[in-house]
Amino acid sequence: MQQIKKKIRHLKQFILPRTFNEQLLTQLDLLKALVQRDLEARYKGSILGNLWPLLHQLAQLLIYTYVFSIVLQVKLSLKELPESNVSYGLWLFAGLLPWMTFTNGLVQATGSVLRQTNLVKKVLFPLILLPIVPILSTFLESIFGLLLLISFVVITTQTLHPSLLLLPLVWLPQLLLTAGLGYLTAALTVFLRDIPQTVGVALNIGFYLTPIVYPASAIPKPFSEVVFWINPLAAIAQVYRDLVLVGSIRHWWEWTVATVLSSLIFIGGFWVYRRLQSAFADVL
Repeated sequence: MQQIKKKIRHLKQFILPRTFNEQLLTQLDLLKALVQRDLEARYKGSILGNLWPLLHQLAQLLIYTYVFSIVLQVKLSLKELPESNVSYGLWLFAGLLPWMTFTNGLVQATGSVLRQTNLVKKVLFPLILLPIVPILSTFLESIFGLLLLISFVVITTQTLHPSLLLLPLVWLPQLLLTAGLGYLTAALTVFLRDIPQTVGVALNIGFYLTPIVYPASAIPKPFSEVVFWINPLAAIAQVYRDLVLVGSIRHWWEWTVATVLSSLIFIGGFWVYRRLQSAFADVL
C-alpha cells in the first residue's frame, strides 16, 4: 500500500510541478475555510441557524403549490406520481431546489467582491475565490432541502430511486452555470453598480420563462425548443425531476446542451473576471 502511495505521489509530481501542487492545495484549503466561515456567519446569533434556507424553500413551496395547484388548477401527467396537490408539491419542489440554489448563489456572488474590499486590497489573496465561496455555501445549504424532498418522495411512492446516484450529473452544469455568471457579474459590479439590480430583474423574468411552476409540455412546440437551447436551468430542472421523481433520465439531449452551454458560460465569465481583477483594488 505504501509503495502504491509513493508511486501516485511521484506520478502527480511528474504530471504537475511541485509548486503548482502546493499552490493548488493551499487555495483549496483556503476555499474550504472561507466556505465554512461564510456558512457560520450567515445566520450567526439566530436560533434556527442554517435551517432558515430550508424554511424559505418550504414557504415558497407552499405559496406556489397553493397558487398554481389549488387556485389555477395546473395539472401534471406523471405516471410515477398520482394526480394530487401533494404530487404537484413534490414536482414543484424538485424544480424549485436547483432554481433557488442558482438564484441565491448568483445574487450573493454578484456582490462578493464589493463586500470583501479588505481582501481585495491584500496582495497575496487569491481573488479568484471570492465569487465561488457564496455559490458553494448556497449549494451546501440546498442539501437539506434535497434530503427533505427525497424523504417526501419515499414516503409518498414507497420507492427510493437508484438514479439518485446520478445527481452529480445535474450538479455539474448547475455549478458551472452559476459560477460562470457569478464571475461575470462580480467583475462587472466593481465598475457598474447597477449590475445587482439588473441581475434581480433578469432573475424575476427568467423564473417565469423557465418551466418551474408549470410543465414544459405547456410551452408551445416552437418555443419549447428555444427555451431549452438558451436556458440551461430549464434542462437542469427537468433532469432533477427525472432523477428524483421518475427514476431515470428522460432528457439526455437537453442535459447535454445545458452542460455544453454552461461550460461555455463558465469559461467566458472566468475569462472576464481574470482580465478585470487586476483593476479591482484601484477602483475600490
